[in-house]
Amino acid sequence: MAKLMYRDAIRNTIFQEMQRDERVVVLGEDVVGGMGTAGGPEAIGGIWSTSVGLYEAFGPDRVIDTPISESAIMGAAGGLALAGKRPVAEIMFADFLGVCMDQLWNQIAKFRYMFGGKSICPAVIRMPAGAGYNAAAQHSQMISQFVTNMPGLKVVMPATPADACGLLRQAIRDDDPVVFLEHKFLYAMSGEVPDDPDYCIPFGHARLARAGEDVTIVASGMMVGYAETAADDLAHDGIGCDVIDLRTTSPLDEEAILDSVEVTGRLVIVDEAPPRCNLATDIAALVAGKAFASLKAPVEMVTAPHTPVPFARELEGAYLPSPVKVAAAVRKTLAY
Repeated sequence: MAKLMYRDAIRNTIFQEMQRDERVVVLGEDVVGGMGTAGGPEAIGGIWSTSVGLYEAFGPDRVIDTPISESAIMGAAGGLALAGKRPVAEIMFADFLGVCMDQLWNQIAKFRYMFGGKSICPAVIRMPAGAGYNAAAQHSQMISQFVTNMPGLKVVMPATPADACGLLRQAIRDDDPVVFLEHKFLYAMSGEVPDDPDYCIPFGHARLARAGEDVTIVASGMMVGYAETAADDLAHDGIGCDVIDLRTTSPLDEEAILDSVEVTGRLVIVDEAPPRCNLATDIAALVAGKAFASLKAPVEMVTAPHTPVPFARELEGAYLPSPVKVAAAVRKTLAY
């Protein structure tokens, strides 16, 4: 095991997979240099520092700086995948999904289905997402609700450096297209990461981050840490929480959610996306349909409000879910 930052776990995994498989290529804006540099010792590996050293190791044929055109990046990723490569494309901000929606939704996600399984499109689309940096409404959004609703895509939201490693390696080796949502606020998070160059985490298998029998808390990505903090605080008052880290939103580990709710009878879902048609409402509907008899209280959802992400620090803090809000939701469902 090695202690790595989340961003370094991503970079190391890409590096190892490029060494292992010459079909793996990287493309995106500034992936060679970053913030004004042109590669070499001054390069920081894009604005998120997740591609440091890749160009020097693998050259211009496998590490491709692109124009500022998300539609071109997404289209090229799809084309490379169809031509037998395994592209890892970076969309600098997940907010730019709207610019390249057709290439992802109507092309990449549908190729395998439309050709009856005779063609695969193994593209990995990395998208830094989420708020917390006061980057305002166009660079702070959580877009998990959009991509999770696209048939044909697998959607990953790692919450720890170890999961960023294991899930990204699984994504690169998977024959289906994968949207890999990295919360920007997690890049500096440190944690133990397995040294095994074949360490993979299968999709659709949630992680039990905390164990308890009073309330189930379901979260993904950055929200897992908030749920864990809330659970640790509540434990001081004798309240035990099952914290389920989904890891992937498509496929969704329904069994882990339902099994936990059957024990606790209470459910709190934490989702950074706005409250309409998001992952929280989807899970609430799942539990209402398949575990209604187990519920002892209404399902509680901790989400962002139905507004754009504000710029001001105080407003952004009020906008986002937090451990305090999660703990309040847990206490509310226990008081029912």
